[in-house]
Amino acid sequence: MSWKWEYAFGAEEAARSLPSDFLAAVERAADELVRAAEALHVHGRAHQGLDPKGSHVIVSGGWFLYQVIVRSERVYIVQITYLGF
Repeated sequence: MSWKWEYAFGAEEAARSLPSDFLAAVERAADELVRAAEALHVHGRAHQGLDPKGSHVIVSGGWFLYQVIVRSERVYIVQITYLGF
């Protein structure tokens, strides 16, 4: 298994109605989070203990909330907020 990101919960449904340039910014930031998580948690599947605390990332036009699940080698986008600018 390798590290990936994906939408979780209602974020995927919300993403369907958002502008493509905003989603492109979200996806670029999510790709960076995946690279960082992969570098930090080299042995992700063998991880013991708690997962790191989730956080938010500000991108042009809004922000998104993410959570890293180390044993699954996933970065989940759990909420997207588009502000329209």
